[in-house]
Amino acid sequence: MASKITDAQPADAIDALLMRWNPELAHMNQTAKDEGAAYPKRRFVHSKIIQYLEGRIFIALIGPRGVGKSVLLKQIHNSSQNSFYISLDSSGGLDLFNIANELLERGVRLLLLDEIHAYPNYGQQLKKIYDFVPNMKIVFTSSSAISLWGSSYDLSRRVRLVRVAPFSFREFLWFAHSQVFAPLRWKDITNRSRCREYYGRTMHAETRFKRYLCGGNYPFSAGELEPIPLFRNTLETILTKDLFFSARLSLEEIQDVRRMLEFIGRSQSEGISYSSISQNSGISKYKVQKYVDLMEKSFVLRRVMPKGTNVTKEPKILFALPYRLLYRQYDDCIGALREDFFVEAISSLGMGIDYLKGRMGEKTPDYVVDDFICEVGGHSKGFSQFKGFAAKKKIIFTQPGMLDEMRRPLFFAGMLE
Repeated sequence: MASKITDAQPADAIDALLMRWNPELAHMNQTAKDEGAAYPKRRFVHSKIIQYLEGRIFIALIGPRGVGKSVLLKQIHNSSQNSFYISLDSSGGLDLFNIANELLERGVRLLLLDEIHAYPNYGQQLKKIYDFVPNMKIVFTSSSAISLWGSSYDLSRRVRLVRVAPFSFREFLWFAHSQVFAPLRWKDITNRSRCREYYGRTMHAETRFKRYLCGGNYPFSAGELEPIPLFRNTLETILTKDLFFSARLSLEEIQDVRRMLEFIGRSQSEGISYSSISQNSGISKYKVQKYVDLMEKSFVLRRVMPKGTNVTKEPKILFALPYRLLYRQYDDCIGALREDFFVEAISSLGMGIDYLKGRMGEKTPDYVVDDFICEVGGHSKGFSQFKGFAAKKKIIFTQPGMLDEMRRPLFFAGMLE
């Protein structure tokens, strides 16, 4: 019979028991706790995760590769008194159900599982733990987002998906430059006096916006003079590992995905749809839809559905920031990059966004957000696209920033909460 410990006993007593039980796992556990202590700054999503831990349901942290999910897990571990961390990509041969029971008997109440996709049939084990080890809570991550999406349906009533997004511009300013700004509310975006006051307090931060657009939205780019090669490596990992092992694509299909991404990356953002990709790449429309879905689940592409009457219901396809820069230089694709940013910023807030699609050759504004019609562009962007849209509130988001009756700085979208 294993030695038992109550929740009231100190964490060092738990650590001593764990070291006697399994020194190798105990060492990994302590190392992770120490690494969590080395990162004092917390992602904005950290407080939401802690809040969700009060419930019974398991938590899956889902997000792009390199966004800091493992660090979040280790920070949670460092601040918990009765947690245990296991990285499953370096812990072969474990029986998770037995491990959960053993840890429970030794006082652990929170099991933190990193890289869970490395564990075969992990969904079955999580179900078993949830159903038969009711006093154990679990938070888990996977660098393969495709794997988590694939298992989320089966685990739906047992697992809450918490999205860990790249930095917003406001979060980037805090992490990279220790600049603290209050959030802006979407409901205030049309209030000129409030926006003018807010711009007065944040105007100096706009000089850092280009750096943010060029890869500063990911934690791993901190301190890197040129972060884009890191994103090239990340994309290569997604293509060669996630698509091959998790999505079960053939090598030929992965080459098709490469060609598709290159076509999207070298084209203007306007008019990129399933049909245009298929026509220009020689890939069937059915497969284009499949590949775009996989790359969206990998947080490389993003789809925006059209809004309007008598329009083809194909989505507009954009890149997640900053993957477009793998294919074109900043100055050559700044218009599309602004759209990538705006759509990502609005979507990360959980707000609905659609793009406006008119008849062939007809100029329309870019996007509809709630009851706002939004245009995204440079400082010379005018009002001509708004003709015929009298009933809606209209905003032009510009870079460089401008502020008048209808214009707002584009970086404001990254300051929203």
